[in-house]
Order: sequence, then structure tokens, then C-alpha cells
Amino acid sequence: MTEPSNPLAQIQGTVVLAGAGKMGGALLTGWLAQGLDPARVVIIDPHVSDDIRALAAKGVRLNPAPVDIGAADALVLAVKPQMFHDAAATLKSFVRPSTLVVSIMAGTTIKAISGACGGNVVRAMPNTPAAIGRGITVAVPDKSVGSGQRAIADALLAATGKIEWLDDEALMDAVTAVSGSGPAYVFLLAEELARAGVAAGLPAELAATLARETIAGSGELLYRSDLDAATLRQNVTSPGGTTAAALGVLMGDDGFKPLLERAVAAATKRSKELAK
Repeated sequence: MTEPSNPLAQIQGTVVLAGAGKMGGALLTGWLAQGLDPARVVIIDPHVSDDIRALAAKGVRLNPAPVDIGAADALVLAVKPQMFHDAAATLKSFVRPSTLVVSIMAGTTIKAISGACGGNVVRAMPNTPAAIGRGITVAVPDKSVGSGQRAIADALLAATGKIEWLDDEALMDAVTAVSGSGPAYVFLLAEELARAGVAAGLPAELAATLARETIAGSGELLYRSDLDAATLRQNVTSPGGTTAAALGVLMGDDGFKPLLERAVAAATKRSKELAK
């Protein structure tokens, strides 16, 4: 049974999810798991998967005509940014001035979303671990978003993991570079650690397993620990030992620090370019 304090239970109207791909599907799964009534959910997506289509049996409505739905309490935009312009005319028909519009489209500003759809906009940036409920989403509300709608947006976005809020939309480009793109950096680390293991003489399959499990386990340790990353690193580094020898390379003048600074700067710059 849904707890009365759950903001999702306060939604008396319709939640329209535009785009039910991997990220949209992860959100939907989280909403239903947290007790949102399937009958309140409408999915707008011309290419729904079989898994999403199966939810129709639970009451989720797939691609109804806007005239049959009317205005929504909340519209969640999970379409690809390049598709938004063409989809906006249809999606706008679900929006009234009081509708909460939550966007997880990368590089699409509050101004652009508001101009195309109207409503009270929350711009958010999730990342791919949302697919397993371990994502991190950063959100920034438009000035028109009140405390009640912010609570609903928080509940909708928190269905896939932790959420942080900003007041300055200009920081979203850096957010995109750190957490939005960040999983790819971690996966690249796993790739290159495995390749380095092969170069050191390990069989490829063993090197890949060691790299994968080491990174997954270290991430879980960081997640569960009260200690910060620097302390955890220091705890595994014995003076004069093998780890210290490796860190002498990785923390050198051309090591991780300047490399990641350049990578994040490049991603931030590209995010700003895409928003124009």
C-alpha cells in the first residue's frame, strides 16, 4: 500500500511519459514499484518495447489521442533531444499552465522547453545506472515551480536513485560532464585496466574479469563506506608498495588529474554548444 506521505500518491490526474526507452522505462518501472497507480500513467512513444507494451495489462495507457487525455498533472520528457522539436506540438496539448514538466533531455534548456511546451519546468540530468536504481540525477527548477511540484518532481526522479538539486541552471553543463557522461569514463577504466593486465601477461578473459570485479567492488565499497575516496585510496596504499608504485604514475604531472580535468572541460564545452 502506498504511504500517504508519498508525493506520487498526491497526483490525482495523469502522468504523461514521453519516450519509454531505457531511461524512460527505468523511470516508469520505479514509479510503479513505488505505488503510482498504473491507470494514471500515459506513455507517448511510437516504438514501445514488448516489456512496456505488457504494462498495458496493468492499466498503463499507450499512445492515446490527446483529446482522450486532456491536460496532465505532470509531463515527463524522456525523448531524444533531436526529436523534441518535432514532438513538441503534440506534447504541448497535454500541458496547461499548472502542469509540471520534467525534462531529462540532455542539453535542452528550461527556456527552450518552456517555449515549446509551456508549463512549470524542471530540467534534470540522470545517468545510466538509473537502469538498476543506482543513478544520480541533478535537477534545477524554473522559478514558477512551487514546493508542491518540486516534491512531486523529486519523487518522480528519485525512482531511479539519488537526486540533488541546483538553483543555477548554468551548472548543468558541468553536471552533464561529470555524472551524465561519467559512467563512460568508468567503463573506459575497466577496458584499459584489462588491457594493461594482458600487457602484463594475464590471459585476456582473466584480465577482463579482474578489472570488472575490482571496479564494481570498489564502487560498492565507496558507496557503502562513510569514508571519502581519498581516505579509501590511502587505506589500500602501503608506503613503498606496489600500489604506491602505480599511483606514482597515475598521480604524476601527466596522470589522472590533468587528464580528467581536460576530459570534463571538453564535455562541458560540448554540452554548452549543444544547448545553443
